[in-house]
Amino acid sequence: MPAARTAAPGIAPSGDVSPGAATDAPLTSGSAVNSDAVPEPGSALEPGAPLTSGSTVDSDTVPEPGGDLESSATPRFRTARDPGTAPESDSAPATGTAPGSGTARGPGATPVPSTTPTTNTTPATGTTPASTATPGTTTPRFLARAALVTASLSVAGALLGLVRDQTLAQLFGAGRDTDAFLVAWTVPEFAATLLIEEGLAFALIPAFSAALARRAQGAPGDPVRALVAGSLPRLSLAFAAVGALCAAAAPQLVGVLAPGLPDPALAVDCTRLTATCVLSFGLAGYCSAALRAHGRYLAPAAIYVVYNIGIVVAMFALGGRWGVRSAAFGVAAGGCLMVLVQLPDLVRRLRDPRAPRTVSGNGAGSRPVDVALMATVLLFGLCRQSQVLIERFFASQLPAGAISHLNYAQKVAQIPMMLSMMLCTVTFPVVARAIADGDTERARTRVERDLAVAACLVLLGAAAVVACAPQMVHLLFQRGAFTAADTAATADVMRVYALGLLGQTLTGVLVRSYFSAGRPTWYPLAAMAAGITVTSGIGAGTIGRWGVTGIAAANAAGITVTSVLLLAGMASRSVPVRVRGVLRELSRPLAAAAVAALAGAFAAGLPAVPLAGLLAGGTTVTVVFVLLGHALGAQGCTTAVRFVRTLAGRLAHAVLR
Repeated sequence: MPAARTAAPGIAPSGDVSPGAATDAPLTSGSAVNSDAVPEPGSALEPGAPLTSGSTVDSDTVPEPGGDLESSATPRFRTARDPGTAPESDSAPATGTAPGSGTARGPGATPVPSTTPTTNTTPATGTTPASTATPGTTTPRFLARAALVTASLSVAGALLGLVRDQTLAQLFGAGRDTDAFLVAWTVPEFAATLLIEEGLAFALIPAFSAALARRAQGAPGDPVRALVAGSLPRLSLAFAAVGALCAAAAPQLVGVLAPGLPDPALAVDCTRLTATCVLSFGLAGYCSAALRAHGRYLAPAAIYVVYNIGIVVAMFALGGRWGVRSAAFGVAAGGCLMVLVQLPDLVRRLRDPRAPRTVSGNGAGSRPVDVALMATVLLFGLCRQSQVLIERFFASQLPAGAISHLNYAQKVAQIPMMLSMMLCTVTFPVVARAIADGDTERARTRVERDLAVAACLVLLGAAAVVACAPQMVHLLFQRGAFTAADTAATADVMRVYALGLLGQTLTGVLVRSYFSAGRPTWYPLAAMAAGITVTSGIGAGTIGRWGVTGIAAANAAGITVTSVLLLAGMASRSVPVRVRGVLRELSRPLAAAAVAALAGAFAAGLPAVPLAGLLAGGTTVTVVFVLLGHALGAQGCTTAVRFVRTLAGRLAHAVLR
């Protein structure tokens, strides 16, 4: 066990988010402080504000980045307990008793002031703390910084993704060649969802969280290394086998995915190149899940940066000779870069000198990844991603360029959803660890906050997309072989896609809760299957009249149905969130987004220059949404206003001091 810690989480010299940066908050006599508890910027206990006598801080109180500690929850703290000691009571002590630190557990319980500071002391030899949370990885400041690192690199990856799509549009337009590549692009799209973003992560992050908890509890050997030794070789073989099967069956895949494609041979060549990403994405997803469970977010967040760099470089370097096949080769190269950027950090985590150096030969102390759990999460991811298959199946029957219009519109429209999910990417290990610790209340509070903040972010983005879609597409893609007609068609599809962004985000947040306990559940798959059925029915009924716009409407309707079903099933099948309270909270930013979209569309249409229209519309949407949402009491908007105030105050202090 490491010695007692008095450090707050911070940014390591390497640039990664990790515990270890010292806090500057002064302590007054009699303050009881958990060494890992660090208030977030803008809270009542931000650095520089002294703690009053007898005040306490709890590392389990985790508001969203930029938010304050809930006023209804009394801060509390814990000390390390030796295994075998009685668990901490969840009830307040009897009158007149002097509880030890950690006695007051529930909201509203008031601990008796302590006379000495409390730290996470090192237990006696051979004992380990019962608290299983990784030091510093659940504190507000750590989560805020981890979210900032993840969001920053994700934005960089998204911008490079736009550069990738711009390069594809500029070099190859929106015609037969691009349609052929986008059919082959189905393989990395599926692989990313199943192996990196959702499916594999839903199974592995709870497994690694549980292994880290057993390591902290003093399980024999090293459960983390045992988990890696028992799962990585088998999964690698499975990834390689599936990738080889996709390459061999490429003609059949193309025939099923796009039966009306004008040039299937080109699509087959591209599919065989992109099939290699099944192995590389699988290994990248494994590394990401392991690192996030350890509280490491820098390398996992950087994977799409290097991935898109690989594709863009390949298109410029090889596009003249190989045509659109160069983009498929870039997918293969980018997948390898995704593994390489994470591997050094993962090796360092597994060689951590604080961890036990022995691993039992039979995997003692390790629980293997549940096969049923893996099946449910992968089938859910496959079912969700099948929306793309349905879209491209219908679009292949329309004139050339329909698949490209859907692709470009979806890529831009889903950027708000991707940004809104960054907080959930950071907090998913926190929810999984809370479930592993049996702290259902902390998990519920975290999920409800995630839903509120993610909904605000995605609705702000959706309003901006609806208001400024023509200007966005014109500035991003209208050059080279991408014509004004392509811009108009893509903008129409973008606006319809935006109607389903809230459903996409809610589905992403809620399904993480279903799988956070590391147990198999079939309900999310059933909810997703119901949504797919709606998508298929509406798509088949509207394609003749509305074309690609009808396909986008079917997508939005189907994912909205799935999100409603997932939310309805939370109380009995997952983290027991308060559904009515969640719905009330969601209604506030939804109303603000509707008004902001109308105001933004009016403002964006006034200037004749697309850039000026985008600036006018985007500014109008942001101001109207934030102010109206704040007036309605939307939690995410209130947090945003408070964060801006805090940031402005700190900038002013830095400039004027």
